[in-house]
This record gives sequence, C-alpha cells and structure tokens, in this order.
Amino acid sequence: MLAPSVDASVARVGRRVRIEGIVQGVGFRPFVHRLATRLGLGGFVTNDTHGVLIEVEGPEPDVARFVAHLESDAPSLAALTRVSVTPIAARGRARFVIVASRGDGERAVPVPPDVATCADCLRELFDPSDRRHLYPFITCTACGPRFTIVRDVPYDRARTTMAGFAMCAACAQEYGDPADRRFHAEAIACPGCGPRLRLVAHGREVTAGDVVATTAALLQAGAVVAVKGLGGYHLAAVADREAAVARLRAKKHREDKPFAVMVPHLAAARGLADLSPEDEDALASGPRPIVLVHRRADARLADAVAPANRSVGLMLPYTPLHHLLCRAVGAPFVLTSGNVSDEPIAHRDDDAFARLAGVADAFLAHDRPIHVRTDDSVVRVLRGRAVPVRRARGFAPMSQWTGARRG
Repeated sequence: MLAPSVDASVARVGRRVRIEGIVQGVGFRPFVHRLATRLGLGGFVTNDTHGVLIEVEGPEPDVARFVAHLESDAPSLAALTRVSVTPIAARGRARFVIVASRGDGERAVPVPPDVATCADCLRELFDPSDRRHLYPFITCTACGPRFTIVRDVPYDRARTTMAGFAMCAACAQEYGDPADRRFHAEAIACPGCGPRLRLVAHGREVTAGDVVATTAALLQAGAVVAVKGLGGYHLAAVADREAAVARLRAKKHREDKPFAVMVPHLAAARGLADLSPEDEDALASGPRPIVLVHRRADARLADAVAPANRSVGLMLPYTPLHHLLCRAVGAPFVLTSGNVSDEPIAHRDDDAFARLAGVADAFLAHDRPIHVRTDDSVVRVLRGRAVPVRRARGFAPMSQWTGARRG
C-alpha cells in the first residue's frame, strides 16, 4: 500500500505531467486524485483539450512514485499514448484537488467509447435496498455512455447531453466524494434527478405502472417495440414468435440478412448456438458486440430470425435498460437497428417516431438525448480471433480494433 515518505529532510520538488490518449471519461482524474492523496502530495489535476494536465509537488521519492504509478495503475478503461514530465518549482501546496477543465485551444483529445454496465452497477440495479434499484440509467466512472453523449471536449457534464439534468443532493454528494466510485462520474444520475423512460403504445402514452413490465408484456403478446438505446433506436420482437419476427422483417424490407438476438447471459446463448471459448469471450467482452455464430439445429428461434442461414448474431445486454428488459421478457428477443433497410439508424425521438411508426407497435423511449448516432458493433471469430465486421458502439471512435476482452 502506498504511503507518503516520513523523512522531513528530503527535498520537495514539483512536476508538471501531461498525459494524452483516452484519459477523459474513464475515471482518470479521480484516480489521480486518490493516488496523490495517498502519497500526501499537493497540486491539481484537470482536463483540457489535449488530455489530462497535472501539477504535483512533494518529497522527491513520493513524486517519483506518483509518476510511475500513473502508468502502471491507470484505470482499465484508459489508454495512455504519451506521458511527458517537466520539472517545475514547488509552491508549498499541501492539498491535491481536481480543478475546472480548461477548454481553450485546438481540440485534440480522443473521446472514449461507450462502456457496458459494470458488475458494481448491476449489483445495485437489482438490490431492493439500493436507491437506484431498477433504475435504467445507473452508471459510474467505470461504465455507461460516453461517445454517444459527448458534445465537446474536455469531457465534463456540461459538454454532454446530461447537462440538462441537475444533480440532486445525494448525487452531488457522491460526485464530490473522493472515496465514492461516482466521484466525478459525469453521467451520474438517479430516479430523482436523472433521465426517465417513456412508453407510447398504439399511439397513446402509458402513464401508469412499470413501463418495463408493460413493454415486456407487449413483446410477449407479439408486438414489435422500438427501444431507444445508447446510440439510437432498435426494433425488438420476441425471437421465437414467428409472426412477430416475420412482420418485423417485412416492414423493415430486410430480405434474408440475420437479425441480431439479445440473450440475458452466456447460458442462454449456448442454448441457441454452438459456441467456442473464443465466441464466449467475444460475447462477454467489454464492448458487448454482436457476435456471428453457428445456430443450433434445435434453437428456439423463429425461422424469420435468420431465414435459410446457419449463422445468427447474438449479443449480451450492455445497458441497465437491456438488463431490465431481459429479466422482464424472460426470453431471447430480436434487437435490430431502428430503421428501414438502407436508411441510417434513427436516434432522435421525433425522427424515430415518424420513420418507425409503420414498423413498431410501441416506443420505449427516454429523455436523455443521443448526440452521436452509433449502431452496434459486429464481430466474427476466425482462427481463434475476433475480427471486425462492423466497428461501432463500444469501439468507436477508436481508430484501431483492439480485439475482445471480457468486461
């Protein structure tokens, strides 16, 4: 465990550290704050248009340890491309703080990809005693929307589509607590202050009851539902309902390309497809892509899911809303792009309601705007490696394919 030096005779030094790469929206500033505080160092950390800027001072051995641990212990979502260290004069700063971001200069910092819901948030999501129990927008510094909600950099709440949601006192306390995993989590929200779901069924707003449970009942009854996700709308239908899936295929004008199917967990995926260990790794990887796999002959899937095709695209839930839907529906369901073939995926509410009105019987929407339209990523395992078919949600805007890693 890191601890500050106790030798008062050790010279006090200062360093300015510039870090570039994917270091915004990944919990890097809270990590820097905790590291500096544990070592008893003074200074500050801030986001700017190039990445993260740090000024730190203290006993020389502790400052050296601080700089070394910046790279070795960086958050798992970070990808450092450059670290530069410049000596500066020590100014006698005893405390280390996070200061307001600096927005001047040319924008050169990469925006992080959207991240699937983490295990800690999932535990809270299904914990009846937690204040975010069953809240479909639960998130922390380790997970949640990033690329699809960012309007500008540096990455701060005011520059995202969360800007319109004022934090309640409880969220503000978590946001400002260095010991909390939501310390400076820009998408922080709760049922009292965050985004909310909206269900419109057969042209009428549903205002009573649990909208997720109502949506599940509609799907189980054979409806096609447009569901607003991270990067746009999807069209959903229970995957073993032949009439619903065939109607969805006809209305989308999609002739024979397999539909993607969402399953709640790997055990359900094994019931639909013959999976290799590499297929399972790709399904459970952090980006949660659609994985093209060989369907089982006895798979309970409507023929219209993948007509005359041995392949099917499977994916695991990657947002809290998807986890809630999987539990409520109780069966795999088609989750395909919210569009008619050859059109872009709908991501703005008014456009989705207009363009998908002839396809969907109901709309499960929410009031968090999507700034960047992003479809689901698709991979296929070839010769033991996951290779991209479509690089999008979970990887974009990264320019390189990084492969599959369990999240």
